[in-house]
Amino acid sequence: MAGNEPCGDGGVSGVDCDEALATLYSYLDGELTAERRTAISVHLDRCGYCGDAAHFEAELRAIVADCAKARVPSPLLDQIRSKLSNEARSA
Repeated sequence: MAGNEPCGDGGVSGVDCDEALATLYSYLDGELTAERRTAISVHLDRCGYCGDAAHFEAELRAIVADCAKARVPSPLLDQIRSKLSNEARSA
């Protein structure tokens, strides 16, 4: 879907596909205002194309995160946590 026409949400959200997809990463990262997040969420719920894209990206992120956790040795994670904790205390 392209252009400024709302798609499957029937214009309810006031967000078109271009806008929804352009803000998808910010949406998934929780970087949007509550109002903006709601508008994008309504669009994603009502538009199969954009909803599928959001679901794919969320699943991909989860898989990458799981793989990263599985490959990082525990001693290294402990060192990182310790250094971050020390840094936070000295800040």
